Amino acid sequence: MIGFRRGEHAAGSRVGGMGAKGVRKEEERRRGVFTRRALLLGLGQVGLFGFLGSRLYRLQSEDGERYKTLAEENRVSARLISPPRGRVLDRAGTVVAGNRLNWRALLVAEQTQDVGATLETFSRIVPLTDQERARIEREVRRRRRFVPAIVREFLSWEDMARIEVNAPDLPGILIDVGTTRLYPEAEHLAHLVGYVAPPAERDMDGDPLLELPGIRVGRAGIERHHDLLLRGRAGAVQLEVNAVGRVIRELDRREGVPGQDVQISVDAELQKALRGRIEEGTSVVVMDVRNGELIAMASQPSFDPNVFNAGVSGAQWREWTRNRATPLINKATNGLYAPGSTFKMMVGLAALDARVVTPADRVFCPGHMDLGDTRFHCWNRNGHGSLDMRSAIKASCDVYFYEMAKRAGINRIAAMSKRFGLGVDLDIELPGTRRGLVPTREWREAQGKPWNLGDTIVHGIGQGFYQLTPLALATMTARLASGRAVQPHLTRAIGGRAVRGVRAEDWPSLGIPERDLKLMRDGMWAVVNEDGGTGKTGKLPGQYGAMAGKTGSVQVRRVTREQRERGYKAENQPREWRPHALFVGFAPADNPQYAVSVVVEHGISGSAAAAPIARDALVEVFNRLRVTPPGPRVADVRP
Repeated sequence: MIGFRRGEHAAGSRVGGMGAKGVRKEEERRRGVFTRRALLLGLGQVGLFGFLGSRLYRLQSEDGERYKTLAEENRVSARLISPPRGRVLDRAGTVVAGNRLNWRALLVAEQTQDVGATLETFSRIVPLTDQERARIEREVRRRRRFVPAIVREFLSWEDMARIEVNAPDLPGILIDVGTTRLYPEAEHLAHLVGYVAPPAERDMDGDPLLELPGIRVGRAGIERHHDLLLRGRAGAVQLEVNAVGRVIRELDRREGVPGQDVQISVDAELQKALRGRIEEGTSVVVMDVRNGELIAMASQPSFDPNVFNAGVSGAQWREWTRNRATPLINKATNGLYAPGSTFKMMVGLAALDARVVTPADRVFCPGHMDLGDTRFHCWNRNGHGSLDMRSAIKASCDVYFYEMAKRAGINRIAAMSKRFGLGVDLDIELPGTRRGLVPTREWREAQGKPWNLGDTIVHGIGQGFYQLTPLALATMTARLASGRAVQPHLTRAIGGRAVRGVRAEDWPSLGIPERDLKLMRDGMWAVVNEDGGTGKTGKLPGQYGAMAGKTGSVQVRRVTREQRERGYKAENQPREWRPHALFVGFAPADNPQYAVSVVVEHGISGSAAAAPIARDALVEVFNRLRVTPPGPRVADVRP
């Protein structure tokens, strides 16, 4: 008790000691401290609310549109739509390159945080090979992250169902339907129509269409030549999606512009008929003399272009490239052959043009020509006797044309040949077509070797350094028949509109005197239709009129004097040593409409092997095309 009182007394003493004035000061001091603290707290609150207000203002007024767009992008998925590729139609309107539906799985890299993990999950649902995963990852790196990459094409319904069920575990994966190329005629038109394949790095030219999944570009033939027309322009679709990317509904769609249809002049049924008639190593070209349209261009063997859609396996590619018959090469445009005796009309025209011979001048053929210590043989060992130009063409006398070449000279022969489309670039829509070679004295000297008279004589019968394609030989024949510089072409209409409505008179004249052309045509008529002609096996049945033509045989291996003395026979040699067989012709002879060229590799005789094929080809042409309406069938361009 005593202690308590002392403490209480002490406190009271301090307060009492302060007095009233001291108490007021203490209270003022405390209020000052409180006021300062309240002010600081208020200022802090004002600053905080001011900062929050400014941020809210910025979010609403300044950044509102941006965040609205971002939010909308989370809800709306915008995608480009690949346009359907234009079709390729034959002259009758039959689809020879079209499209079919293709269900596929795509990966959008920006919609997944880990591409590798997504692919690993996908591969447990639909197995992926290591090569497929490497391809997908390469495409993802190459493309912009919002551009889809193809994970798997040609999905079955079961595969699509499994992917959709597991969609929450597959961020970035979506199911899409596109189109893939379909070639109904398969190998029959492969060399002409060509094929498509995914674009490579070198194809990227800034066109966003090329970055779309499933897009294809032309790699050969008409598909390549008209690639830009066939592609079309991309469309766009807006889809509403949920948080895991599942499509809820379609909001808007803008269809792309489909590629234009291209109609070609080739008749698919005729092409199939010709390919069924020829064997390996044979090519046939049929051309309209009046306007240059190519009616058929068959090459054997061929390949199936549908294989390129899903990708060519290594085994398939090795099989193609190791095949000595070269199925990937169009022999009609890329096969190079010496023309043999089918070239003799060029030599005759060159001699007439140089005025070193007249049609009535005669040359005696004893079965050979001697030049120094070299003997040049005629195919007829017993000789043909005395011949003028018409009878020399009919009998295909080598000695006569040795003499014509000797008189005219190689440069005049080359100049005449080029007027007929030999050894020059031809205006045709098949990329990679070879121009071939028609040699001249300067060409040989540029190689550091002299041109001698013996070279000229050999070239007088279409042997030597000549390298010509069956297409060039068909063009030569069409120009012989028409007297005009007709150009071969395949495109008949684009988008339903004819692009080549030319007539024979629309092509420029070759500038060859009509009497000289008539002499060549008359000699070719005799080859097929007169006794003693070398091409009577090509004679047409009476109801189709007469065909004019010329046979040829080309050595691929030199026959020595010793072999001749031992009784050399080509049919007894290994196949690869046997001569090539050739034939060129046109019909009807009195009103030319169609020209044909045939090359049978190692066929030995143009008369026995090539002429019957040309005859059958023209019979097929007349049977089919005499009832075909002229011009493109516009109604068939798109159903």
